[in-house]
Amino acid sequence: MRSSHLITRNSGVAVWRQIADQIRGDISAGKMASGVRMPPEVELATRFSVNRHTIRSAIAALTKEGVLRAEQGRGTFVANAKKLTYRIGERTRFSEILSTQVRETKGILLGSSLEEPTAEVASALGMHSGMVIRIDTMHTADNNPISCATSWFDAARVPNIIEDYRATGSVTAAFKRAGIDDYLRQSTIIGARHADAEDLRHLKLSPGAIVIVATAVNVDMDGRPVEYATTHFSADRMEIAIGRQSSL
Repeated sequence: MRSSHLITRNSGVAVWRQIADQIRGDISAGKMASGVRMPPEVELATRFSVNRHTIRSAIAALTKEGVLRAEQGRGTFVANAKKLTYRIGERTRFSEILSTQVRETKGILLGSSLEEPTAEVASALGMHSGMVIRIDTMHTADNNPISCATSWFDAARVPNIIEDYRATGSVTAAFKRAGIDDYLRQSTIIGARHADAEDLRHLKLSPGAIVIVATAVNVDMDGRPVEYATTHFSADRMEIAIGRQSSL
C-alpha cells in the first residue's frame, strides 16, 4: 500500500478519519485488492507518523463500514475492493440495477406518516392541495445496508402505498398495485455530505463517513409526478453512474 500520507493536523478532521480516508482511497484506486491482509499496526503507525491507538481507530472505522474485515488470530483484510454501481437512467429500478452485482436485494420500511407537504415537496409533486404520504426506507444488498431513502407521494393517488410497500419491499411493485404500471425518472440531482445520525445508525457507518445524496422526481407515462425522493448512499459501498446500461 502506497499512500501520500498527507495528514493535516488541526484541520477540523480527526487524524484517524484522514488515515481511514487515505486507506479507503488506496483500496478504491486498486492499490489493495479484496482479500489482501493489512500491514501491522506498528508499520502503519510509522508510515503515517501517528501512534498505534490512532491507527486502531482508523481500522475500526473501516471495519465497521465494511471496507475491512477482522479475522480472529489472522489479522485484518480488505473485505471488498469493488463498489456496487447504481446506474441512473430513464428507468431507475433498485433491484434490477443491482441484480447482476449481488445475490439478493431487499427494501425495508423504516417508518411512514401522512403529512402536510412542504412547499418543496408540493412543487416537486405538482400539488396545489391535499396531503402527502411519506415513507422512510432502507435497501440492503446481500444483507449489507447500502442506502436509505425518504419518499413522498400524493396521498389521493396512492392511498395504500404504505401497506403495499410493506408487503412488497418495492416502490415499483407498490405502484403496480395502485394502477401505475410504469414510470420514468424525470430528474436527479446528485450531491454529497457527511453522514448524519440517521445515516450512521441505519447504514452502520462511523462518524465522518460520506454519503452520496440523490434527489429525484419520478413521473408516470403521462408526465405526472408520482414520487419525490431523497436517497442517501454509502459512498464506501456505492458509486453512481449516469446514463444507459452498458458493459462494465
